[in-house]
Amino acid sequence: MSAAAATAPAAEAPKKKSKKLLFIIIGVVVLALIGAAAALFILKKNTAEDDEYADDEPVAHVAKDPKTAPVYMPLENMVVNLADPGGNRFIQLGLTLQLQDAKTEADVKAYMPSIRSDILLLISQRTADEMLQVQGKEKLAKDIIAAVSKEMGYEMPEPAAAEEGAPKKKKSKAAPNPVQAVLFSSLIVQ
Repeated sequence: MSAAAATAPAAEAPKKKSKKLLFIIIGVVVLALIGAAAALFILKKNTAEDDEYADDEPVAHVAKDPKTAPVYMPLENMVVNLADPGGNRFIQLGLTLQLQDAKTEADVKAYMPSIRSDILLLISQRTADEMLQVQGKEKLAKDIIAAVSKEMGYEMPEPAAAEEGAPKKKKSKAAPNPVQAVLFSSLIVQ
């Protein structure tokens, strides 16, 4: 019986260790939960203080009339060889079209393959020197607006005659241009 009695206390000893381990694990989990709750409380308190200060600041943003809010349509980046002698210069260009409304955006998307082709042809006619100057970028933007308008069947307004003696033409009521502006989102010339 002494052998049976000796094995009984030995079997109870591992159970005591597992209870200690269980209490330690539960204690660590409880402490972790308390720490997480405290961190959340502090973050919410800091956010609430930031919101109080944000309300005191005057609002500087003045919204435009929502009836005429433009729609921005980014185009995929383009990599095009430039018309420099030797043909070893190219440009990586990101464009965004500013359109007058969402309906115009849907119309432009319908013509996008031919519009993109026209834009690529316009860019490929430029040299690196033209693209590095502000005037060259402005001229490209105007040419892109004209190309999109032509592709979609809109009439471009004719520039005013520079000469005083030139006969003045009556202004015709043309439909508004679908592209209000061409915005450059990236431009790298190499």
